[in-house]
Order: sequence, then C-alpha cells, then structure tokens
Amino acid sequence: MGRRIGIIAGGGAFPLRALAEARKLGWSCPVAGLRGAAAEELEREAEAFIWVGPMEIEKLVSFFQDHSVTEAVMFGKVEHRTIFAGGFTAEAAAVLGLETPDLQPATLVKSLIETLAARGLKILDPSAFLAPYLCPEGVLGKSDGGGTVSADAAFGWPLVKALADLDIGQTMVVKKRAVVAVEGMDGTDETIRRGASLAGEGIVVLKTARTRQDARIDVPMVGLETVRVLIRVKAAALVIEAERVPFFQKDEALALADEAGLAVLARS
Repeated sequence: MGRRIGIIAGGGAFPLRALAEARKLGWSCPVAGLRGAAAEELEREAEAFIWVGPMEIEKLVSFFQDHSVTEAVMFGKVEHRTIFAGGFTAEAAAVLGLETPDLQPATLVKSLIETLAARGLKILDPSAFLAPYLCPEGVLGKSDGGGTVSADAAFGWPLVKALADLDIGQTMVVKKRAVVAVEGMDGTDETIRRGASLAGEGIVVLKTARTRQDARIDVPMVGLETVRVLIRVKAAALVIEAERVPFFQKDEALALADEAGLAVLARS
C-alpha cells in the first residue's frame, strides 16, 4: 500500500487535479470537502469523503483518524468572507482552541494548522503538487501589451507586494499608473469586476504572493475563469508573479487571451 495522505478541499478545480496526481503516485487519499466550496465531484471520486464546515474541527480530525491519516494537505479556495457566516464566532473559535488575535486569512489558517497538529494531524506543504503549474518570467501569450501595460505593471508591482505582505489581499487593479481597486474579502474575480466598473476598459491586473509565503497557509493562483472575467471586462493585461503563482488550465486560458488581445505576463 502507498502513502496515506488526507486532502482538505476548498473551491476550484485543483483539489480534483491533486487527487488524480496522488493516485498516479499510488497514494491513498481520503478527502474532506469544505461545505459550500468544494466540488461535488470529489464526493464521487474520493475513496472516502466527508463534508465539513469551517468550524467542524473535531469532525474533520475524527474522519482522518478513522482512516489512519496523520498527514494532510489543504487545496483550493476558501472565501475569507465565511468568517461572517453563522457559527463562526470568537466564542466558537476559543472552544476549538483557535487562538486568533485577529481574523485575517493568514492568522486564521496558521491557527488552524497549529490546532490540527495538536490533535495529531500534520498539514504538509503542497508545493510539490503545484510545481507543474508555475510559470517562468516573461510573456506567456502572444502579446506583451505594449508600453502602457509595462508602465502600469512597474508602477503597481511594489504596491501589490506590500498589499500581500500586509495580508490584505494579493490582487491589485491599476490603470494609467493609478490604483483602481485592491483585493479584500471579495476575491480576485470580484476585484477585477469592481476595478473595471470604476475605470472601464484597459485595466491591468496584478497577482502576487507574499514575500514570505507559507504554502500551507495560502497559495495565490489564477486560472481559466479569471482569464474569462478579464476578457469580459476588456482588460489590457494580467501580470502574475513568476514561479510563485500557479496558473491552472493555462493552455486553454492563453488561447482565449490571445484571441481577445489580452496580454498575460509573468514577472519576477
């Protein structure tokens, strides 16, 4: 029997891809899907599956213990706005042992990792699964967007890095060397829509990782749906951090971007 490793699945397509890759390695992977986020297909594909809420830590731990799992990885998106969902209260967090001086994303996930470790479940770095989706520096599609995009990217890059390091968000919208929108709880795609509603066509969207990014806690990523949103709002460019922001369904996304004249760049 191969390695047993649990998967805690959030939203998006990547948890399914990770499950498929683990199977190729001969691993056994029970899956806990976050209710309201994870894909229903996971329930059909996993050898063992359970739905859990963001505060159902004991249920999560018990599930993995029942399947002899002591190590797990967390994949997929979890909307920060869920902290305002019913049941997510400071009192509930204290009962579960989540010591949180604030409710910022990195703080919450770090506290969750420590709480799970105290219960015998070690959360692993998922970087090995992500390596095939990272992009080298340079122009990823057919267009570099020209001088305007280059100027906006150079202007916005140190600002979006600061935004990420402050654990506010990892996406920024700029146009004509002005900050149009920054990511908060709404997430990347909603930030893009909000930026376009303010500045119109031709926005440049920047997506980066924190300077000291713990991949167990959070991995900024883009994919086909983000590119579709950019095309709908007639954005000028998407600029992601080279070798640090995974790009899923890249070939299909770049084909659409090239057809629409959207520049896609990876920047160090």
